[in-house]
Amino acid sequence: MRWEALRPHQLTPETRRQVTLAAAWTGAALGALGAVAGAAFGIVIGETKLARRRIPQAMDDPPVSHDTTWAAAGVSTARPPIRLAMLGDSSAAGYGVQRDKDTPAAQIAIGVSGIARRPVHVTNVAVVGAESNQLPAQLDELGGADVDVAVIMIGANDVTHRIKPDEAVRYLTDAVIRLRGRGTNVVVGTCPDLGTIRPLAQPLRTIARHLSRQMAKEQTIAVVAAGGRTVSLGDLLGPLFAESTEFFSDDQFHPSAAGYAAAAEALLPSVLDALGMGTRARSASAFTTRLAKPVSRAAAQAAHRPGTEVAPAEPRKHGRGRRIPLARLRRRRPSQPVPNSPESARPVSPATTR
Repeated sequence: MRWEALRPHQLTPETRRQVTLAAAWTGAALGALGAVAGAAFGIVIGETKLARRRIPQAMDDPPVSHDTTWAAAGVSTARPPIRLAMLGDSSAAGYGVQRDKDTPAAQIAIGVSGIARRPVHVTNVAVVGAESNQLPAQLDELGGADVDVAVIMIGANDVTHRIKPDEAVRYLTDAVIRLRGRGTNVVVGTCPDLGTIRPLAQPLRTIARHLSRQMAKEQTIAVVAAGGRTVSLGDLLGPLFAESTEFFSDDQFHPSAAGYAAAAEALLPSVLDALGMGTRARSASAFTTRLAKPVSRAAAQAAHRPGTEVAPAEPRKHGRGRRIPLARLRRRRPSQPVPNSPESARPVSPATTR
């Protein structure tokens, strides 16, 4: 059957009346939606200004664990250290804690040292307030130093400053490619869930959650394509932050020592695996499998799976020989428990290591 458009003179009086009525309802509905959208936009702008007043500006430098060698209790300092680099924003720098031992870089280094039974040297070039476009400068600061594994934590400031994900991710992609080109393994802690930040009120909190998850998804796709791996942090820390204030520092925006410890615990198994040390891998949840799947699908699922690692898998041929990039979602745990608590670890002078 072939349908033809009706001209106005072909419409019956009853049909014309219904069309006129529908147009009137549509116009009223669009007007109401426009008013609601305008009001919602005004609320969001107001909440944004209020949140900026509630969240204090960073005034003090964090106790960055930079150019420091860490050794778990009982680890000989005579062995050559594993070299870890930390890049990113305030979460990578450890803003909000008072001791360098409580920064995520030190926490990860101590955990690796306990498993590897070797000291771990940390080079931390993260900058408080950094956006993704500052990663090239941080890589330049890293210089040509030999680095076994690099951990990047970035994205929150891109979201709060309304940087589009594709623009922010371009810098992250270049950073991963540069690091992989020098033989460095890369683990990226994706953008945290900003919907858990207490100074944010609704509806800004919901918008922040959506934008940060979208950023994490785009980061995952880009990092896996560049040869790195990601660990989802947002949904892991979100419930902890929502339930207790102990995971926040005094400004109620940055994590506390307990919050950074939770992030380091999530990242540590993937760092160990990147270094070739034994880890146990299982499905990310009861609803996912360990089978490889398209990267975009894996990235979307990872944004909703706490502590999920997404790593590259062998591409699969499809159709006319086209190869589809694949990835695996996994939850990792060290094959053996980390033997030492951070309190029993110690910083070692670089002069005592070889």
